[in-house]
Order: sequence, then C-alpha cells, then structure tokens
Amino acid sequence: MKDQILLPGAGLYKANLHCHTTVSDGRLTPEEIKELYISEGYSIVAYTDHRKYVWHNDLDDENFLALPSMETDLTEKGDYWPTERTFHFNLYDTRPSKEREGRDYMPHCDYHDKAGVNEYIARMVREGFLVCYNHPYWSLQDVTDYRDLRGLFAMEIYNHGSQLEGLYGFAPEAYDEMLRSGQRIYAVASDDNHNVFPKGDVQFDALGGCTYIAAESLTHESVIDALKKGRFYWSTGPKLLGMEIKDDMLKIKCSPVEKLYVVQNGRNYYRKTVHPGESFTEAEFKLSGQEGWFRVEIRDGRGQAAGSRAYFMELSLIHI
Repeated sequence: MKDQILLPGAGLYKANLHCHTTVSDGRLTPEEIKELYISEGYSIVAYTDHRKYVWHNDLDDENFLALPSMETDLTEKGDYWPTERTFHFNLYDTRPSKEREGRDYMPHCDYHDKAGVNEYIARMVREGFLVCYNHPYWSLQDVTDYRDLRGLFAMEIYNHGSQLEGLYGFAPEAYDEMLRSGQRIYAVASDDNHNVFPKGDVQFDALGGCTYIAAESLTHESVIDALKKGRFYWSTGPKLLGMEIKDDMLKIKCSPVEKLYVVQNGRNYYRKTVHPGESFTEAEFKLSGQEGWFRVEIRDGRGQAAGSRAYFMELSLIHI
C-alpha cells in the first residue's frame, strides 16, 4: 500500500460552511458574521443564504475568505410544512462571478422525481458548484430519500443548528449509509447559524461545528482545490493533528480523546478507547487492504467529536 500523508498536522484553516445572514433569514449582517468568526479563530465562512447567491468578495482580506455559496431547497407538496420532507443543498461556487447574482439556481422538479433531483445536482455541477447535502434528520428524510443521490461533493455529518433543536444534527449513520449505497462523497461539519439568540445564550447557534481545510493559501482557488481533493476534516471540538499511512500502518495524531474508531465498509471497526477521565493523543492500526473504505472518528471526554472523510482502498486512497 502506498505511503502517503492523508492530513497534515498543521497549517489548516478553520471554516464554517453553512451560514445565514440578513440577506435571507439570519439576524446578523455579512460584516457582523465576519467579525464574529474572525474573533473565534475562523478564516473562512461560506455565506449560504437561502435561495440567493451573493458573492461577498468585498469582505476578503489576508485573514478572511468569504466563500461564495447559497442554499437551495426542494420540498414535497403537502398541507403542513413541519411534516413535509425536503432536500436542502449548499452550493459552493468554484467559478465565482458577480454575474451569477440574481440567477435562478433552484430545483424545479417534483420532490419524488429521483431522476429530476439527480439531474438538478448534475446541472449545478456543470454550472461550477460543489453540491453538499444538508441535515437529513431535520429534513425528515431517511435512507430511501438519499441513498440514490448521485453527483454530490459532500454531506453534512454534523449540523449545529439541527443539534440544538433536538433534531439529531450529528448524522454519522446517514453518511455511512450513503457510502454503503455506492456514493463516494465527503463529510463536513457546519453551524447553519441564523443568530436569533446572542452569544452566551444556550441557544446560540454559531461556533458549534466546523471544518478544518488544508489549503495551501487563503485564496478562493486554493480553498476550492483542497475541498475538491478532500484535504479537510470535520469537528465539533477535538482536533485531528495528522493522519498518514506508512508501511501499511494507519497512524493518527489528535488532541486528547477517550475514543477513536476507524469505521469501515463492514463491521470490523478498528478502535482504541480508555476509561472516562483518561485520554490519549496517538493511535495506529495495521490496514488489511480489505476495508473497502474507512474513515476516522474521535470523541473526547465531553462527548464532542471530529473525523475524517472516507478514504477508498481500491483507489489507493486517492480522491474519487
């Protein structure tokens, strides 16, 4: 098996990849969002306002990148919105342009038209967007809704807003189900913040889920390149401080945690755990080559988690 570095140990940019502002239904302006996130060590925010594309490149500087994005939706027709299933997609723009502002990027097929949904995803990819599938449980969806999706860049393994609402924002099972249905996609964590409640309030919905991106520089081109190649990991608190394969050994470094799992296509998980109150910062496992795919997940003493995207063995661990 080829020796390679899967994640570097330093030089990653902290990002929130799902955010709403006064452009749609958020309470903070784009400028206030930038100020909030920079103060907490973030370098990147994807401005994913509902149904509206705005490129906030006026906010870019040497310490901050406003990733041009938007969130679209497709909801089944019913009589009561809280019980209607819905698809929500974040579109991250790889070819930003002010000319995109005002264009219609919404899906117009029926919710139950699986071919139509996939054609919408394919059309957005052709338009130059990376398409991320959002918060499956909040959307009232199960595996029958998302197992046949194709062309996605990633899915939200953690959505902080959904978690605060009691709607299971942490969805590792959904990610694994998508992988086992044949989808080769990545996983991100995000806030989906609307900032209805101020910082310090128990319902404050920012600064809860983030993605650390190993981009070569804080430029749109470099960040998009890192996203495309899967050079990032997701987190609600702990940190992955390096992952590599050397001599068929998977070697992992992290902040102090109590549990580490190497989730695979089958049920033969690798794991390292300690008693509550104890911790470790390194682990290594012999890879058999029969894993199919694997992803790393860590959990600390507070129950917070972090993890990698899936790596596919038959592709020598190279991006799909």
